[in-house]
Amino acid sequence: MDDTKDDTAYDRTDTTALARTLLDIPAHRTAAIEVLSAADGTAELTCPTPESLTNVIGSLHSSGLIALADAAGLAAIIAESTGPDDMTGVVPLGTNARMEFLAPARGHLVATCRLTREARDAVRPLLARETDRARFSTHTEITDATGAVVCRGTFDWSVRRGN
Repeated sequence: MDDTKDDTAYDRTDTTALARTLLDIPAHRTAAIEVLSAADGTAELTCPTPESLTNVIGSLHSSGLIALADAAGLAAIIAESTGPDDMTGVVPLGTNARMEFLAPARGHLVATCRLTREARDAVRPLLARETDRARFSTHTEITDATGAVVCRGTFDWSVRRGN
C-alpha cells in the first residue's frame, strides 16, 4: 500500500513560490539548488553540480548531496502547508541524517521528497497551530540526468513553532 496517498479532504495549494522564497539561503545559492515544484507534501528540486562543489572524481561532493537532500525535505514540509501563514514562526531543525551514496552524482541532478502519511500526520497539527512541536522523517531520492538514482537520504526533523 502506498502510504504517501491521502484520501482526506485537504486544501491542496501549490507552494512552489513559497518554498523558493523560504529556501533562498546562502548555502542553497552556493550549491545552485533550485525548487522546481512544491505542492501536496511533495517537492522536487534541482542542482546543476557546480564545479566548485565537485570532488576528486568530478562528482557532486557528499556535502552538496546532503544539502540537496536537506533542502528537498524542507521543501516537502513547506509543500504540506496551505501558504505563508502556516509557516510563520516554524523552525525546522534536522536532528539526524542518513545518506546512501550509490553512484557518482554528475550533471543535472533532481531530488524528490514526498512526505509519508506518518510525516504528514505529524506536521499538519503544527502547521494548523494545534501543537507547537512535531518530530518525523523525510526521505529523498536524488537522480542524475539519465534517471539513475545516485543517492538516497533520510532526515529526522524536530520542527517547532517559535514565538
